[in-house]
Amino acid sequence: MRVIPASELIINEDGSAFHLHLKPAQVADRVIMVGDPARVSTVASYFDTKECEVASREFHSITGSYKGKRITVVSHGIGTDNIDIVMTELDALVNVDFETRKAKENLTKLTLVRIGTSGSLQPDLPVGSYVAAERSIGFDGVLYFYANSAAVRNASFEAELLKQLDWKIEGLKPYVVSADASLVEQIVRDDIRKGNTIAANGFYGPQGREVRLALTDPTLNSKIENFSFQGNKLTNYEMESSSLAGLSALMGHRALTVCCIIAGRVDHNMNTEYKGTITGLIETVLDRI
Repeated sequence: MRVIPASELIINEDGSAFHLHLKPAQVADRVIMVGDPARVSTVASYFDTKECEVASREFHSITGSYKGKRITVVSHGIGTDNIDIVMTELDALVNVDFETRKAKENLTKLTLVRIGTSGSLQPDLPVGSYVAAERSIGFDGVLYFYANSAAVRNASFEAELLKQLDWKIEGLKPYVVSADASLVEQIVRDDIRKGNTIAANGFYGPQGREVRLALTDPTLNSKIENFSFQGNKLTNYEMESSSLAGLSALMGHRALTVCCIIAGRVDHNMNTEYKGTITGLIETVLDRI
């Protein structure tokens, strides 16, 4: 079995993963992921007990228990590149022996739910509503750096995106990955809508926002809003779901992104006072994870 070199999996002198600074024993099988490091404390405020708290850069983690469930909540910052870091290190923490640097024979399957904020792309998905990324559409490219990504991607959906969106972004093609079906069933009820979520690799231009720089395709958002394939509309923009869904599927974990809609991209509506609404989503996920 392959020994993972020190330059490939960096382990700190205290035996923790390089970026997260977590040790293997500090990671629960249930993981809630949030972008904002401060939101980790909000989630953990519901815990009945707290085992540990670790912070490094944008990565803030707390492990504790909630109604008898051991849960780790970890912040990942902004972007699919950060998800690549967090997912790789979480997987290594549970599935690599840090002493021998070899993958374990018996692998642990993590259950990961990302709680985020998002912009709606459809008029019937108003600010304040919740949407689960049943499918994630990656505008980021992270998954293409890993072998066998075609095994977890939806080729027919991808082809239809290129066709209907008249794709003009050179050197980058959207990819589509489904969330774990059993986790969707576990988390989603009538209070959460199933959606097809776009993960952009930026907040401004990649999501069709024009400030000073002109866009390669100024009509992309209108084409996104009108897209339809086998009854599926594209529902919302965020920045992490695609690499989370794709890497988790390749690694053998269960993952799902659920978002609170805080912006209406069609009617140009924005709610910057969304903390009460996101708190409701946190409570829902804690009860169902």
